[in-house]
Amino acid sequence: MTKRILLVDDEARIRSIIRLSLEHLCGWEVIEAECGAIGLQAAHQVQPDAILLDMSMPDLDGMAFLERLQDDPQTAIIPTVFLTAKVPTADEITWAGRQRPANLRGTLTKPFDPLLLGQQVAALLGWAIAPPDPSR
Repeated sequence: MTKRILLVDDEARIRSIIRLSLEHLCGWEVIEAECGAIGLQAAHQVQPDAILLDMSMPDLDGMAFLERLQDDPQTAIIPTVFLTAKVPTADEITWAGRQRPANLRGTLTKPFDPLLLGQQVAALLGWAIAPPDPSR
């Protein structure tokens, strides 16, 4: 069964590179959302296998997005990976006295290598990468 990744990032060029990388090299289906609000709607409608989430977006940053995911039982269990140009790792992020969300699997930094991105995401999620379907 093909894994579905919800990609939430406000930069169209970055989304395009990530989509091409994950679809062609990993065989995953990538659903794109250009902002946090659309990403939350997509998380409900699609119920993806995982979310790749930009931390810095104008409408709803990654932390607020993750908080809203956690507040909803329907989306709280979706594994999430931060993708950010900021330096802190997921372990270094201050959670304002709250426990780190259980569904946060880690952080990847921009810039990233498109040829290695799928392997890095898979490692954080504990997924095996199947060879891509040549018919795609």
